[in-house]
Amino acid sequence: MPDVVQTLDQPASQRFGFWQNALSTAFVPLEISAPGPARGGFRGRLRGVDLGVLRLYEVRAEAHLARRTPQLVTSAPAGCYKVGLQLRGPAQLAQDGRQARLGPGDFALYDTDRPYSMAFEETHSTLVLVFPRERLGLPEDQVARLTATRVPGAAGLGALVRPFLVQVASVLDSVDTRAGVRLADNVLDLLGTVLAERLDCVPADAASTHRALMLRITAYVEQHLGQADLVPGQIAAAHHVSTRQLHKLFHAQGTTVSGWIRERRLEHCRRDLLDYRFAARPVAAIGARWGYPDPAHFSRLFKAAHGLSPRDYRAQHARAEEYPLRQGPCAGVQDRP
Repeated sequence: MPDVVQTLDQPASQRFGFWQNALSTAFVPLEISAPGPARGGFRGRLRGVDLGVLRLYEVRAEAHLARRTPQLVTSAPAGCYKVGLQLRGPAQLAQDGRQARLGPGDFALYDTDRPYSMAFEETHSTLVLVFPRERLGLPEDQVARLTATRVPGAAGLGALVRPFLVQVASVLDSVDTRAGVRLADNVLDLLGTVLAERLDCVPADAASTHRALMLRITAYVEQHLGQADLVPGQIAAAHHVSTRQLHKLFHAQGTTVSGWIRERRLEHCRRDLLDYRFAARPVAAIGARWGYPDPAHFSRLFKAAHGLSPRDYRAQHARAEEYPLRQGPCAGVQDRP
């Protein structure tokens, strides 16, 4: 289960010091500062989980500046890379003489063993990944060219990273240890592929390239679930593989292309049915949002998967405790940009 710490649990006068200690414990020792008026009642929430070699955190907080100084690097080396994916609000990353301005959907890589700073000018939400440098599978001298370099979340392979990582974060509560290790491998394979493309080099592990292709495909499917006419031919063409090869990739995972699409659509529908933000949205509209424009067809598929019609499922399961994030110190921060 993810660990959650939040400043709201502390007296107002102790919240900022608590936040600095929480970040330094979760990541690496850092110097944290914030605008004077914000220090007294600082609001921050950190939710994190270990997935084998990968640690993943969701950070929601008010404006502050985090600095990894040369002294802290020398006294507490960590040998890790960090990746920060902005979900809400801007961020400014500086390292190795470069600066990257990140908006929602953008991400950047930085090295814990060289000085850096990360500035958040306003209330923000960020996903942060921490993992050993050697696990990326790319030459460190080449990766050093990418630190504090913005990877746009709206173009190229970068457009596949955001929905995949957000999806990973959304299932942290239900991931067991064994599945978490596999999930970490998949995440790092995808990151390695994206960064290798920017460096114009090939990852050392050929198997990771194969796994990353599957991740790119499933991330593409995730992005296009709302298209009722999503078919294997479209998916294969978008990834420059044959339809036969596409089916073989899914068969190796113990499923089919259509089965995967159906499972992901129904899972999104299930979540929307339980989401307080969509409480007034008709069941048929939720089905249509995820690629089921025919309400009767949607109802049959959903009942086959969950034993209840969408309407009955919503009535039976939608409760306030399904939405714990509403009660956090950053209740106004959206889950998605």
